[in-house]
Amino acid sequence: MGLRSAVIVFPGSNCDRDVAVALEQSTGQAPAMVWHKESDFPEVDLMVLPGGFSYGDYLRCGAMAVHSPVTREVKRRAEAGVPTLGICNGFQVLTEMGLLPGALLRNADLDFVCRDVHLRVENTQTLFTHRYASDQPIRIPVAHHDGNYYADETTLDALADNGQIAFRYVDEEGEVTSGANPNGSLKNIAGVFNASKTVLGLMPHPERLSDPQLGGNDGRPLFDGLVEALQ
Repeated sequence: MGLRSAVIVFPGSNCDRDVAVALEQSTGQAPAMVWHKESDFPEVDLMVLPGGFSYGDYLRCGAMAVHSPVTREVKRRAEAGVPTLGICNGFQVLTEMGLLPGALLRNADLDFVCRDVHLRVENTQTLFTHRYASDQPIRIPVAHHDGNYYADETTLDALADNGQIAFRYVDEEGEVTSGANPNGSLKNIAGVFNASKTVLGLMPHPERLSDPQLGGNDGRPLFDGLVEALQ
């Protein structure tokens, strides 16, 4: 049996099909598409919270999704060690759930940003990133209005010390610069892990560059790496 995965679908999710295609390309089988009202779903090896605007981003991005029946089950399994990936809105939901530290604030310029950015892979010793080279710059699209990562200084120091910073925004040469930061995120942080590295949240969309027909495949190693690590 191949890697069993599930995509959690909320009202307002709009990248669920994109990530389902990327998962099927890498795993060889379609993921389970789990509706937000489900309080249980079959056992899986990987859970993915996709991008979009869950519940229309009312109140605060991800704040209402936390109270879905399915989200309580996702949190229970994630805390038990089931690998969990949150992309864009999924990252916001994971922080609201308390599975990841910090918060995603409004972009510094208050504008929606939708373009390709460059990331540097900060930690390759994880389920999610082991197919990348250390400090490798990759190109991945972003599309968000609330991607400005914030945490207090103590938390930021702990993230750095524990290898929990997954990706940083960089320029084409792989250097961390203010000009490469699309949203004002502290320390140019684009994605973080939990302490055990079993949960990853990132604002950029690897599923949108996981096939050459999409204009590139820098996102594909993330999904292929999960298959290698979890099968």
